[in-house]
Amino acid sequence: ARGFAPLRIADFQEVLGEPTVALTKLRELCFSGIPFDGGLRCLCWKILLNYLPLEKALWSSLLKKQRDLYSQFLKEMIIQPGIAKANLGVSREDVTLEDHPLNPNPDSRWNTYFKDNEVLLQIDKDVRRLYPDMAFFQRPTDYPCLLILDPQNEFETLRRRVEQTTLKSQTVARNRSGVTNVSSPLKSTPSSLSEYEVLPNGCEAHWEVVERILFIYAKLNPGIAYVQGMNEIVGPLYYTFATDPNSEWKEHAEADTFFCFTNLMSEIRDNFIKSLDDSQCGITYKMEKVYSTLKEKDVELYLKLQEQNIKPQFFAFRWLTLLLSQEFLLPDVIRIWDSLFADDKRFDFLLLVCCAMLTLIRDQLLEGDFTLNMRLLQDYPISDVHLILKKAKELQDSK
Repeated sequence: ARGFAPLRIADFQEVLGEPTVALTKLRELCFSGIPFDGGLRCLCWKILLNYLPLEKALWSSLLKKQRDLYSQFLKEMIIQPGIAKANLGVSREDVTLEDHPLNPNPDSRWNTYFKDNEVLLQIDKDVRRLYPDMAFFQRPTDYPCLLILDPQNEFETLRRRVEQTTLKSQTVARNRSGVTNVSSPLKSTPSSLSEYEVLPNGCEAHWEVVERILFIYAKLNPGIAYVQGMNEIVGPLYYTFATDPNSEWKEHAEADTFFCFTNLMSEIRDNFIKSLDDSQCGITYKMEKVYSTLKEKDVELYLKLQEQNIKPQFFAFRWLTLLLSQEFLLPDVIRIWDSLFADDKRFDFLLLVCCAMLTLIRDQLLEGDFTLNMRLLQDYPISDVHLILKKAKELQDSK
């Protein structure tokens, strides 16, 4: 995305330079891809994900308020339990009077602590293997969370909490498609955590920041908590904000990612809630919509897939739930998201992208047998996302 013409960058600067951003104009520009230059993408995403209002004069006060609020979440949900744990671990008073680890009361702080640990272990397992083919998430951040890493503090960080916990929690992986795991079978992952370099005290890797964002989200949204795959949604957001060329914004990548992720999840969370699978807002309905759209656009291909009994949940479950973040390399995922976030009908365009992906390999699918076609769909062969987006736009215009 660095090859943008100066004229195009000027178009963005003009729209973003107005006292009130014209959203329709901004959406049109973003739909065709946002330049990375000058932090334009980070700024546009924050507007498209309803984090920043359209009135520019409100930006600085809103950002300060939200970033302070995030610090408050850290204090309440990570720092205080960590201090309580350190203090409770030391004090040897009469345990019958104190809250203690064996306290059966569901309101016990220890009970909450252990429950949180189960979620934390699942998050930890997933975030450590984010984009294993890129070094970025293993590298130390330039802006470690000083609130948490202050050398004066003796309380546990999430990393220490994971290392110390002996709970062998049930895997919280809620693999719902019933066919293939949410993460792609072809993405290699290090076989053991020991393969990761351990950073010295006072440093933290980018994956630890993502872990914290997901943990806070799970604590604040107990109805959904954490479901495997959310790590794949937060990863591209955080990467985009944490590589912002504007260092004033980059420094606050964690808080800004948290709020943008929360807003994005409020739009797509129904995909992650199993009880809604078969409702109009659930994932089954959306997967069937991919096939009904395909039937309109290419009935021959639709009938072929039907005849081979290739159901949309075999591949479209992952495509739709994770907004294609597992099908392409990260820079390409980010380019696709420019168009998805700019779509005023929100994720209607995603259905067309999925359809375009099918029609672009129609010849191979029409010739292939069940096994071959399943392999094509679960490890999509075309890597040129511009071609896919162009095709999806054609399908949109031919309605």
